[in-house]
Amino acid sequence: MRRLVNTKGGRTIQNQGKIRSGGWKSRWVLSDWKRNEGKAGTFKHTAGKWPGDPDNKGIQTYNDAKHYAISAKIQEFSNKNRTLVVQYSVKIEQDIECGGAYIKLLSGYVNQKQFGGDTPYSLMFGPDICGTQTKKLHVILSYQGQNYPIKKDLQCETDKLNHFYTFILRPDASYSVLVDNKEREFGSMYTDWDILPPRKIKVKNAKKPVDWDDREYIDDPDDVKPEGYDSIPREIRDQKAEEPEDWDEEENGPWEAPKIPNPAYKEFEGDPDLYVLKPIKYIGIEVWQVKAGSIFDNILITDDPQYARAMVDDYFEQHREESRKAREEGERRRKERDHRYGDRRRRYKRPNPRDYMDDYHVSGVFYLIHERYLIAVKMVKTYMCLIFV
Repeated sequence: MRRLVNTKGGRTIQNQGKIRSGGWKSRWVLSDWKRNEGKAGTFKHTAGKWPGDPDNKGIQTYNDAKHYAISAKIQEFSNKNRTLVVQYSVKIEQDIECGGAYIKLLSGYVNQKQFGGDTPYSLMFGPDICGTQTKKLHVILSYQGQNYPIKKDLQCETDKLNHFYTFILRPDASYSVLVDNKEREFGSMYTDWDILPPRKIKVKNAKKPVDWDDREYIDDPDDVKPEGYDSIPREIRDQKAEEPEDWDEEENGPWEAPKIPNPAYKEFEGDPDLYVLKPIKYIGIEVWQVKAGSIFDNILITDDPQYARAMVDDYFEQHREESRKAREEGERRRKERDHRYGDRRRRYKRPNPRDYMDDYHVSGVFYLIHERYLIAVKMVKTYMCLIFV
């Protein structure tokens, strides 16, 4: 991946593009977490199966049943007063059985050689699969040192093709989740995460306090009715018009004092900076997989959703159809191979002695079998006689 910071047109882009072969290991730090226990996996730079374009490479988990932890430092990125867009691609081309394929955004100082499952993060985003039931798309946000998962049930892709996952968080605390530029979910941090206390809760046997005041507005006690207010009409007579016969001078109704905010009113208080993450300084991949083989690539952090969308469209225009055809061809060859081996197994029969022995050897084998049969019968008879005696 090349590190890029672009501020043209007010747009900021971080770590945009391919994870390229030239020096990627110098930019990404492989953690030693779990290595002394023999549980740490490694990454390789590859296009994987069915690449379409052999040069379209990313970093792939390489060892089965291992923990993976790798990170890259970026120029500090803050989403204060601007939109945050996090996007990356992952191809889970293996039968993963159980494991994650998500990324993490890290804040503050991180010892990259010790980066692991306990390292605090600001955002965790991406697929997590286990068996046939769990196909979750995580969106976990950190707020005041605690992690909060999204309450909605988001599903990830499992078709072994490359997919782009995009998370957009806006200054009004609204968000969108996209898969391959198609919106899967949208909403608000105030409603879709249990970060802040709910606006209303039901409490069994609860009673309203004696001093509780739920009037949002009250009459201003310092306000005085203007002198002559009741005699001031809302409308004045049009000199050019004649007064209607049913005209009522008291039509304006009784006087009401203007409203002011009630200082005793209690209501839900939100956090205007709820959407603000701690400044992002690192991108991390920290997962565990039963079966390895997931390829991570095209990681992007920006404040420009349109730029992120164009990046996905450009990729699909160049590579998606090629990858799909390559995968279909690979599956076709695999099925042919399995079918061919299956035919061999079906054609296989237990060897017949007559196929590789002459009549002499066949008769000899049958003679030995007959002799063993007679010995066995004799032993059974002797055993039965002993029992009866």
